Amino acid sequence: MEKHIVKIRNAEFVTHNVRRFTLDKPEGYTFTSGQATDVAINQPGLEEELRPFTFTCLNTDDHLEFTIKIYTDHNGVTNKLGKLNIGDELIIHDTWGAITYKGSGVFIAGGAGLTPFISILRQLKKDGDLDGQTLLFANKTEDDIIIKDELDQMLGDRHIDIISNPKSGAGKRIDKNLLNQYVSGGDQYYYICGPDQFVIDIKDDLLELGVPDDKIVIEQ
Repeated sequence: MEKHIVKIRNAEFVTHNVRRFTLDKPEGYTFTSGQATDVAINQPGLEEELRPFTFTCLNTDDHLEFTIKIYTDHNGVTNKLGKLNIGDELIIHDTWGAITYKGSGVFIAGGAGLTPFISILRQLKKDGDLDGQTLLFANKTEDDIIIKDELDQMLGDRHIDIISNPKSGAGKRIDKNLLNQYVSGGDQYYYICGPDQFVIDIKDDLLELGVPDDKIVIEQ
């Protein structure tokens, strides 16, 4: 299995618990937007503690980027990632699967499930293909929304935030009734990423609404 040791160029929190890492990019290293790799911290005893993370940069960038939710409630890998500094090193491996862009449609993300869509949407922006793309983004609170300003700039009113525990007003969730507003009989695709049960529930709802299985794209 191919592996590369890369240095952290920059690390910053983009929400209260999501951190963006900018890394050196190995020469010749390539990926497709939506793909991921296994990442470890290059410190004694942690080199084999692999976790999958999706690239949030573009393949054409001169750096690599990951946008990672940090869990501090246990002493796991992301908790340790939250404590790393510029100059510390990560180990990255081969790229693999994840979500493949197939055509315009509706992106449905739960929390940190947005990450594969970040690179895809940025690539679509670069290619001039954002027309017809819609994002339904579910979070607990407004403070949990990742790169809100950039999403607003890219998608305008086609970036729809669904907040279950807002600071004011009634909470909302992505359910069948809401999805029905965005289901069309055309050729659009429906991309889903988030916690496992979120993906299962959304896919079941879409199927019940008559969306063909081959138009639903999930992580592979």
